Amino acid sequence: MTMWTDAEEAFKAQQYPMTTEELIEAEGDLTLELPNGTETLGDALARSAPETFQTAEDARLTAYACVSGKAIGRKGYSDRDPVCMGEDGPEEVSF
Repeated sequence: MTMWTDAEEAFKAQQYPMTTEELIEAEGDLTLELPNGTETLGDALARSAPETFQTAEDARLTAYACVSGKAIGRKGYSDRDPVCMGEDGPEEVSF
């Protein structure tokens, strides 16, 4: 995601291994530009379970997985999309 250039540079600048808490303390104020708004890296990472990142790639993938619904296009457009962490999804319908 090219809109995350600043975040990716921030991940690369850290010394690993690094915990979620340490990354939030170091870069939590970084603003992530999302298709439908913004949020901070700290807000996104706060949705994940505490872990220790071994590499910048581990941190980046966790951050991608933890952004809010602001990161998706049309909400509810596909029944195959997983619900974002910390959000309730639509009720399942049986046909």
